[in-house]
Amino acid sequence: MDFINQSTIEVAKELLGKKLLINHNGVWVGGYIVETEAYLGVEDMACHSYNGRRTPKVFSLYEIGGTIYIYVMHSHHMLNIVTRDVDVPEAVLIRAIQPVEQVKYMLMNRKIEGINISNGPGKLTKAMGITKDLDGTKLNVGQLIIDEVSCVYPKNIITSPRIGIPNKEPWTGKPLRFYVEGNPYVSRIKKREMKEVEESWKV
Repeated sequence: MDFINQSTIEVAKELLGKKLLINHNGVWVGGYIVETEAYLGVEDMACHSYNGRRTPKVFSLYEIGGTIYIYVMHSHHMLNIVTRDVDVPEAVLIRAIQPVEQVKYMLMNRKIEGINISNGPGKLTKAMGITKDLDGTKLNVGQLIIDEVSCVYPKNIITSPRIGIPNKEPWTGKPLRFYVEGNPYVSRIKKREMKEVEESWKV
């Protein structure tokens, strides 16, 4: 994938169906990305780089596209992939995955079964064993990769406002969240909207 020359919104959509994998002692753990959010840099009031904010905690956000940016919120690690060029601090938050590889490992980490294993940004990082140690490292050259070969393709992509963005004026309602329609691992999806996982992907 091109994390530099495409828009952040394009990357957020293109990531859906790609397989997110992390290597733990030679074993690959992960699943298909089913939900993302785009964060559009210095003009985006919900982005950590809003108004050019620079602190040690957000250093990775200003790096080249394909850099991993991880921040901690309420003790949960939030996985972001930086987009665009150096000093254009935009990123895509990975909000949910459908477990595929080494699901037993994820169950052990989460101590829970069913869709709650990875239907949220903090849940998926705990399930996969993703920590702040990966912050600032590069995607696809180390422990964390995006597998574009054994990927799947959404039947439909739904666009909506981002989750948990109150009081950010027009940015609260901007349609910058993207998810695979009907996939039960999408965070906060209503039961009546859920489909069998196979039904959410193209054959």
